[in-house]
Amino acid sequence: MNLRSLRRFLPVLLLAAMMVMLIFAIGPASAAPKPQATTVPVQILAVNDFHGALMPPGTISTPSGNVNAGGAEYLATWIKTMKAQNPKTAVVSAGDMIGATPLLSALFHDEPAVEVFNEIGLDFNAVGNHEFDEGLAELLRMQKGGCHPVDGCADGDPFEGADFRYLAANVFYEGTNRTIFPAYRVMTFSGVKVAFIGMTLEGTPGIVSPSGVAGLQFKDEADTVNRLVGVLKSKGIKAVVVLVHEGGYPAVATEYNGCSGISGPIVDIVERTRDDVDLFITGHTHQAYNCVIDGRVVTSAASNGRLVTRINMEVSRKTKDVTSISAENVIVTQDVAKDPAITALITKYNVFAAPLANRIVGSITADFVRGATRGVESNIGRLIADAMLDATDDPDNGNAQIAFMNPGGIREDFLVSDIYGTEAPGEVTFGEMFAVQPFGNAMVTMDMTGTQIDMALEQQWIGVNPVPGNKLLQVSEGFTYSYSAADAAAAIANPSQAGNVVDIADIMLNGEPIDPNGVYRVTVNSFIADGGDQFPAFLLGTNRLGGAVDTDALEAYFLAHSPLTPDPAPRIIVLP
Repeated sequence: MNLRSLRRFLPVLLLAAMMVMLIFAIGPASAAPKPQATTVPVQILAVNDFHGALMPPGTISTPSGNVNAGGAEYLATWIKTMKAQNPKTAVVSAGDMIGATPLLSALFHDEPAVEVFNEIGLDFNAVGNHEFDEGLAELLRMQKGGCHPVDGCADGDPFEGADFRYLAANVFYEGTNRTIFPAYRVMTFSGVKVAFIGMTLEGTPGIVSPSGVAGLQFKDEADTVNRLVGVLKSKGIKAVVVLVHEGGYPAVATEYNGCSGISGPIVDIVERTRDDVDLFITGHTHQAYNCVIDGRVVTSAASNGRLVTRINMEVSRKTKDVTSISAENVIVTQDVAKDPAITALITKYNVFAAPLANRIVGSITADFVRGATRGVESNIGRLIADAMLDATDDPDNGNAQIAFMNPGGIREDFLVSDIYGTEAPGEVTFGEMFAVQPFGNAMVTMDMTGTQIDMALEQQWIGVNPVPGNKLLQVSEGFTYSYSAADAAAAIANPSQAGNVVDIADIMLNGEPIDPNGVYRVTVNSFIADGGDQFPAFLLGTNRLGGAVDTDALEAYFLAHSPLTPDPAPRIIVLP
C-alpha cells in the first residue's frame, strides 16, 4: 500500500483503534452494572434496661443452663462487630439506660453510662421510668451535657452529654402539646426511610418519685403511636419501629429467644396499635423474648446488657414499606476481646470510685436473696426493713414501731460467693450494698392509724409494679399478718374486689392485734412516703420526720450486727 492509499484509510484505522480501546475500558457486556436490588437490608441492634451495668452483671438463663453475660467492654465489642457487618444499621435502646445503677455509674450521676453508649454509637434511647429518677432537669442534662449543679464534674472532665437522641413521644409538659424530647426520628438507608418512635410506659408517674415527674403528663402508649403513624404516613414514611419502655412476661424464662405464653401490658399495647407499625422493641420487665404478637415482631433483650437483639429488616425500594423482619437475641458472651475505649473509661472512673466501693461494711454467713417475683416475701427484704426500723426506733430518730420496704427498691442480692475487689467470701463492700439499694432515698417516719396501715396493705394488690400483685411490702421484725391467696388473685383480676384481702384482725405488732383507731409510728423510704408504687395510703401519714439515707441505715446495721444470718421465719403468712 502506497502513502496515498494509507492516508485514505487512516481515518478508518483510527476509528477502529478507538473502538478497541473503548471495549477494553468498559469491559464486555456481561460486566455491566447489575440491576439495583428491590429491597434495602436494614439492621437494628437493640438493648434495653442497661441500668448503668458497666461491669459484668451476672448470667443469662438458657435451656442448657446459665451463661456468664454482659459487661460494657464486651457489649461494645459485640455491637461494633455486628454493626460492621452491615453499614445500614441503627443502634437503639428501649429505656432505663440510667437510674437504679451500680455505684460505678451512680456515683457520677450516670455520666459513665451515657459515655459508654456514646462510644458504642447509639442512635436513639426511648425514655424509661428510671430516666426520671433525678427529675427532668437532670434528664435534660444527660442530653445536653454540663456539670452536675451540686457535685460538679466529679471525674475532673466536662460532661458533653449524649451523642444519641432521647425520644419521648408520650411525655408532655403539662397543659401543652409539647413533648420533652422529640416523639420520633427518621433514618434514611439507601433512599428508604425508617421512623423510630420512642416512649415510656403511661404508668411512669405511679412508679417514680412524684418530684421526678412534676409538671409532666404521660399519655397512653397505643393512642400516641396511632396518632404519630398518621403523621408519618402523610410524609410518605411507611417503615415504622416503636421503642417502648413497657413489656411482657413469657411463661418460660429460659427461652431467651422464645415467646411461650407471653402476657403483660405489651400484649394489649401491640393489639391496640395500628398495623402500620412493623416492629416493637420493648423493655421494663427485664425479660428476654422474641415474639410475634398480632402479626408484628416484638422483642426484649432482658437487662443490664446481657443480650443484644439483632433484627434484620428488608425495606422495599418501590413501596418504601417493610417486606420482611427476622430477629434474634444474641448473648453478650465474654469470650470476645474487650473494647479498649470502654476499658479506658471504666479504668478512669474506678480511680475515683474504687476506694469507696471496696470499703468493707460487714459480713454475712449465708445468702440474702430476693424472691422469685416482687410479690413474695424475701429474707433480704426482712433484712432491709429491720435496718430501717433499727435506724428510726429511738426517740431522737422517730420512735418507729414498724418499717416497710418496697420490693422494687431492692435491686440485687447479697451472696457469700460474690467477690468484687479484695474482700473475703462473705464480706460485704459498700459497692455491693449500694447495688442492692441504689436510689439514695431518705427515710421518713410518720404517724399512721391501724386502719391506714391496713389500707396500705390492701393497696399491695392494686395497680402495677410492673404487673398487678407484684409489690408486696417487706416488713420489719415484730410485724406480722396473713392474707388469702384466693382473695388476692380476685383483687388483681378485678380491682372492684380490692380492699378485702387482709383482715385487720390478723395484723399483729409484737404478737398483739393492731388497734384500728390506734396510732403507730411507721418508717418508709421517701419514695413510698410520697405515694410511690401506687401506695396513696402513706400520703395520709402525719407528724413526719425525715431521717437518714437508706444506705446509711443499712451500713449502720451491718456494722452493728455482723456477721448477719438470714431470718428464715416468714412474717407474712399466705393462706389458701
